[in-house]
Amino acid sequence: MIKISEFQVKDVVNVSNGRKLGHIADLEINLGSGKIEAIVIPGAGRMMGFMRKENDIIIPWRDIVKIGKDVILVRFEDQAENQLSPQGFHNSTKN
Repeated sequence: MIKISEFQVKDVVNVSNGRKLGHIADLEINLGSGKIEAIVIPGAGRMMGFMRKENDIIIPWRDIVKIGKDVILVRFEDQAENQLSPQGFHNSTKN
């Protein structure tokens, strides 16, 4: 068994690219079943649970690969990284 406080101090790492996503700020729980549906990691610029909820990273429970002693490994497809050009540079030109 694990306590929520122990869960929140673990680093969340994306197994797809090895990038640290942050720490868990919240959980989405299905009240009917009592099961955790997803973990929520604060998005960039969010401090102490305030502001910018639209940038939060939501990881469905099914995408958690492994919960270890110090880290939680997840499978997360970062939409920003998917917009890289073939040369590996961000495609941010505007017409």
